[in-house]
Amino acid sequence: IGKSTLMLQTLLKLQQSGHKTVYVSGEESLQQLKNRANRLPVPSDDLLAVSETNIESILHHIEKEQPDVVVADSIQALYNSDLSGAPGNVGQVRDCAARLFKLAKEQPFTLFLIGHVTKDGSVAGPKILEHLVDVVIYFEGNTQQHRIIRAVKNRFGAANELGVFEMRNDGLREVSNVSGLFLNVHEQPMAGSSIVCSYEGSRPLMVEVQALVSRSNYGTPQRTVSGFDHRRLSLILAILEKYCRLSFCIHDVFVKVAGGLRIEDPGIDLGVAAALYSSRLERPLENDAVYIGELGLGGEVRPVSFMEQRLGEAQKLGFRQSYLPVASLPDTGIRKKFSLMLSPVRRVNELLLPGEES
Repeated sequence: IGKSTLMLQTLLKLQQSGHKTVYVSGEESLQQLKNRANRLPVPSDDLLAVSETNIESILHHIEKEQPDVVVADSIQALYNSDLSGAPGNVGQVRDCAARLFKLAKEQPFTLFLIGHVTKDGSVAGPKILEHLVDVVIYFEGNTQQHRIIRAVKNRFGAANELGVFEMRNDGLREVSNVSGLFLNVHEQPMAGSSIVCSYEGSRPLMVEVQALVSRSNYGTPQRTVSGFDHRRLSLILAILEKYCRLSFCIHDVFVKVAGGLRIEDPGIDLGVAAALYSSRLERPLENDAVYIGELGLGGEVRPVSFMEQRLGEAQKLGFRQSYLPVASLPDTGIRKKFSLMLSPVRRVNELLLPGEES
């Protein structure tokens, strides 16, 4: 995916700033590491690297060099010869990590641990690893060229902070216009497509949500999601069935967040509901409108945090209308701050689609 490339670039940048760094490679030889570093646009001749997996040797190198920053790649490859068990088992990972943490506090230096994740997306190894560190960052990738870095724990800043990079032959490059990456504004309105504004960490992010509702050919209708919580989809379908008098019991439902992004923000509920409603009735939504709001079990549209920042991002990208919770208007006085047409929605069944009578 690019974890090693990311950390190599980070170390080389820090080195340019005058910091002394050490890269501990437990999975690649020094020649392999050199070949990787030579592809990067930053000079790497002075990079100090160690190809070693024995924790005693690694600690000795660190004590000798007295670096400011150390990268261990990966913690699952390191081992203590005094312990039984192969590298990567719980005991080995716990012991090697604890000894690195101890030395990092004594010298001191900044320590980056590269690790693997399990099939369910959690950090591989003992759970205590996540409690000991200050920051946990997931580096997500897909078959495309883009990589997403997400902070799920941060003692010194916002959690769920998001960064997007493009993987090139010469390393990772930052994507500055993240919202533009995940948006595909269609020339003609399309049924089942809506634009939402999520808030990830400390930045608003405009994303396209796509829904497809079709007659089922199976006994049990399919419910398939990509980038969205499956249980939340079930909740939104139940709300639409009860309060909008729409039946999905004989329909397959597919929901996808475009661009391979995964979003946990409940503020996109209204947009997901609008996309489902649009696909079910084959009525396109306006392609210059953005949907912001959380759905309650009573069908009400609930306010979400950072509304002004979300609307500011929508206006910056040229959207002309926003559907948002009624409760978001009187408290913030945002009508005067934006040129967007703000359409307050109290309940999900009040949401008007093009061509509907009020």
